[in-house]
Amino acid sequence: MDWFQSLFRRRPKAGRTGPLDVRHARQVAALHHQGGFARPWEPGECAALLADRAVVTDGVFINSAGEPCGFVMSRIAADEGEILSIVVAGGKRRSGLGQALLCAHMAQLAARGTARLFLEVEEGNAPAIGLYRRLGFDTVGRREGYYPKPDGSRVAALVMRRELG
Repeated sequence: MDWFQSLFRRRPKAGRTGPLDVRHARQVAALHHQGGFARPWEPGECAALLADRAVVTDGVFINSAGEPCGFVMSRIAADEGEILSIVVAGGKRRSGLGQALLCAHMAQLAARGTARLFLEVEEGNAPAIGLYRRLGFDTVGRREGYYPKPDGSRVAALVMRRELG
C-alpha cells in the first residue's frame, strides 16, 4: 500500500471524498466565504473554476444530502499543480476531514501525472501549516505582504511544495 493510501485509510469514518462540478458552485462559494479570505469567491467565479478543464476539485461529504462540508481546488499546468483554495466548514475543522480531503486530492493528482504540488498559506495560519507539514510539504519561499487583512495591513505568504511523483 502506498503512502497516500495509508493516510487516506485513516480518514474519519463519517466522511467521504469525491469530485465536485458546476452544480456545487453555490456550496463552494458558501464554504469559501467561511474560510476567512479577504476576498471570498462568488458563485459565478466558482462555477467558472469548476468548469475549467485545468482545475481539479474535490469535496468532502459527511451526510447523504450530497452537500460538501469542505473542498480543495487545484489548477494543473504540465506536471505541476497549485492549490487555489482548501476550506473545511467552520464547525467541522480539526476533525480530520481536511487531512482526508487533501490526501485524496493529492492521490488523484498523482494518478493524473502531477509530479509536484504547490500552495501558498498565510504565515500565521498555524493549523494549516501544521497540516501541510504533516503531509510532507516543505517551505520553499516567502511572499512579503501577500495577503490583505481586514484592518488594511498585509501578511506574508509561505510558499510550500510537495513532491507527488
